[in-house]
Amino acid sequence: MFIRLATFTLLFSLLLTSFSVNAAQPSNRDFSKIIASGELRVGVSIFPPWVMRAKDGELIGSEIDMARRLAADMGLRPELGLYEWEQLIPALEKGDIDVIVSGMGIKPSRALRVNFSRPYGDAGIGLATHSEKTANFSGLDDLKRPSVNIGVMAETVSESVAKRMFSKASLKQYSSLKELEAALVKGDIHAMIAANPSPQFLALKHPGKIDVPLQKPLLSFKEGLAINKGDADFLNFLDAWVVSRSADGWITSTRHYWLETLEWQQQVP
Repeated sequence: MFIRLATFTLLFSLLLTSFSVNAAQPSNRDFSKIIASGELRVGVSIFPPWVMRAKDGELIGSEIDMARRLAADMGLRPELGLYEWEQLIPALEKGDIDVIVSGMGIKPSRALRVNFSRPYGDAGIGLATHSEKTANFSGLDDLKRPSVNIGVMAETVSESVAKRMFSKASLKQYSSLKELEAALVKGDIHAMIAANPSPQFLALKHPGKIDVPLQKPLLSFKEGLAINKGDADFLNFLDAWVVSRSADGWITSTRHYWLETLEWQQQVP
């Protein structure tokens, strides 16, 4: 009798412990549960001008506008969760967030872990040149000489692109985008390779001194919304939302404001 009672007590304690742990952990919510909750939990990561801090500390940027509009069209209030870039997918998988809206590039390696919506934008790696130092250059081949200095941010995709496409040029590494841009403006380097829209913004800030000679990026990729696997209803809605908001011009106009102009700069420190 005492043995049975002790066994029952132990099993009951383990059951309570398991229930308490599971109750404390966030859970992946399907589309119906998200709608019923009244809120959309969105994961974002700081990367201007997609996501950044305004002077008042609030999050702003193209993806913040996207997240707020998506939630509004679902009849939900947005709950923004800020993460380091490498923590976005783990947060989604753990159930801390419902969707990633952070300019995430659609890649096969990521698609093994998440489901992507239809692409809603293009991004890539671009090139900016110092107009005076490259005045006599006629094409990309002129940038492939050992006498040409090309600046990149260390340990980035841009550096990999530069090494692959301009292997004979002299690559100069910089620890921050600010240092890289300053080097090009001063004429310390002939060109810089960086994630768009940095090259375009630099040319807008320094017309006549900085040029963006290429119409297309050196490397392109598509951006999509990311959710957990297995939720066909949510994915169907996101696809429909991207199609609809692309057709009515809202996504295009939003991305133009944030990614192709500097009109928003007064909002940031």
